[in-house]
Amino acid sequence: MLKNKKWKISIGIFFMMMASILAACGSSSSGDGELEDKYTVVTDTSFVPFEFMEDGEYVGFDIDLINAVAEEAGFEIELETTNFDGIIPGLQTGQFDIAIAGISITEERKEKIDYSDPYYESGLAIGVRSDNTDINGIEDLAGKTIATRLGSTSAAYIKENIEGATPNEYDQLDQAYMAVENGSADAILYDAPNVHYYINTTGDGTLKVVGDLYQAEDYGIAITKGNEALVEAINEALATLRENGTYDEIYEKWFGTTPE
Repeated sequence: MLKNKKWKISIGIFFMMMASILAACGSSSSGDGELEDKYTVVTDTSFVPFEFMEDGEYVGFDIDLINAVAEEAGFEIELETTNFDGIIPGLQTGQFDIAIAGISITEERKEKIDYSDPYYESGLAIGVRSDNTDINGIEDLAGKTIATRLGSTSAAYIKENIEGATPNEYDQLDQAYMAVENGSADAILYDAPNVHYYINTTGDGTLKVVGDLYQAEDYGIAITKGNEALVEAINEALATLRENGTYDEIYEKWFGTTPE
C-alpha cells in the first residue's frame, strides 16, 4: 500500500510539472504572437519638425506617422515625453513600449532595442553664425567647440571623427543653437532636417548651414527588445502607409515636398 501511495504521488507531481511547463509556454507564445490593445509611446518634443508641442498638443512628422501606424496596425497609443538620452534606457526597463524621436539606427543600439524598418533618411549638418567665414566644412571643425544633443549619434561622431574638438552636449536642442548664437560654441553639428528647419525659422538671419550632408543615417521606430509581433505589425503598417500614399501626404505636410 505504501509503494502504491508513493507511486500515485509521483504521478501527480509529474502531471503538475507538465501543466506548469505548458502554461508557461502558452503564456510566452501569447506575449510574442499577439498585440496588446494599447502601447506607451515615448518621444522628445524638442526635435522640430518631427515632434514638438503646439497649443498644448503633440504635433510633428513623427507624431502624425506613429498615429497613422497605430491606426493601421489596430492598437491605441499613449504618448509620453522624456529627454532624448532617457529614451533607450526607458525601453530597456520596460517603462516605454515604443519610441519615435528621430532615432538613428545603429548597430550599438540594436544590441539594446529593436527597430522598425527605416522610415526616414537623414544625415548630419553643420550650422554656424551667419558672420562666420572660418568654418566651411567638417574639416574646419578640428579643435573647435561644437554644440550638439546629449546622447545623439552626432555627439559620438564628434568624439570619434573630429580631431581635438570639444562636444558641448545639451539636453534641449534650443540650448545648443543658443550656444552658437551667443558664441559659447563655434558650431552645431546635428541631424540635417532639424538644423535646416531651425535656421529657416527661429534662427533665420543669425545662423547658416555650411558644408555637405555627413554620415547618412536612417531613422527607425524603436521598440522594446524581443517583441517580434509588435515589430512585425509596425513594419506591415509602415509598408501599407507607403503603398496607399498616406506616408507621402504626411511627409509633404511637414517638409513641403514628397520624398524622393
